[in-house]
Amino acid sequence: MVLTAPAFGGVPAGPELLIILLILLLFAAPVAAVVAVVVFLRLRSDGDDASAAAGADAHDNVDAGGETDAHDAAANAERIAELEAEVERLRRKVDAEADAAGDDETFD
Repeated sequence: MVLTAPAFGGVPAGPELLIILLILLLFAAPVAAVVAVVVFLRLRSDGDDASAAAGADAHDNVDAGGETDAHDAAANAERIAELEAEVERLRRKVDAEADAAGDDETFD
């Protein structure tokens, strides 16, 4: 006579626990995937929302004189001037390289 061994070796309510585990996996895996995608996209974004929120917080701390706005405007104007100077420098460099090449290439 062949003795049969129980499938779950003496664990009380073993099949029920396995079914509960499978149900949790079926529901938790899609939720975890959605959360992972949201976190990935949030970290990958360029931060426009974060900078807008930071800007709102900065403007909440402005005193009656509006010093924060004046400081931001001055910093922005300085950065714009730096970028315009960089663009001009790069234009001159490209023009000089084109002149040095002798304009042998024609684009028709």
